[in-house]
Amino acid sequence: MAGAGELVSGAVAGGDLIDRRPNAARRPRNRQRIATSAVVRPAILPRRRAIASAALAALPIPTRPPMNPAPAAVLIRPAAAEDRTALLALLAETFADTWREQLTAQAIADYHERQVAERFVAAQWPRFVVAQIDGEVLGFAHRDGGFVDALHVAARGRRRGVARALMDTLETAMRAEGLTLASLETDTFNTGSQALYLALGYREVARYPDEEWNSGLTTIRYEKPL
Repeated sequence: MAGAGELVSGAVAGGDLIDRRPNAARRPRNRQRIATSAVVRPAILPRRRAIASAALAALPIPTRPPMNPAPAAVLIRPAAAEDRTALLALLAETFADTWREQLTAQAIADYHERQVAERFVAAQWPRFVVAQIDGEVLGFAHRDGGFVDALHVAARGRRRGVARALMDTLETAMRAEGLTLASLETDTFNTGSQALYLALGYREVARYPDEEWNSGLTTIRYEKPL
């Protein structure tokens, strides 16, 4: 059995040396360590703080990143003669990314041979309303009384409020003329336009074959009280 003041290696400590001397025997060492620390810290900490303060002062002050600019406003205006080139380009884009894959080869050939887009723009552009952002024409719409005959938006104008702004303009003009019902058509494959019209308050009232394209498509008719 070890006597007082001896160091014993204990298995509980995993082979580490455990000091089992009486407390009185350990106090002088603790007091010396405390005393030494009391002498060192007042001399060292102020200098460390001074060095840290100087280092922080030398760091560049972070600046707040610039806020994202507000989205450009959509301008709706009547179409002008100089818009015809942009209108034809827009029709070519929407035909390619919306309609081409749904049509037969014969329907596509007929569309180009009969110059459907060119004749439509030439005859109706004075009745179009166009949407532009930062000076670029990104959409247009056309109506015949209370029927929305055309709504086209370029890919760069989608999800930017262009379609809604055009539809709001047409509906406002209908109300000004005393009309109480707006109507329009789209095809079953065009789920994007269906979602838009439903969000604007239109409701499906009928479905029937789309005979315009002769491609086995189905047309949905929507109506909305004004």
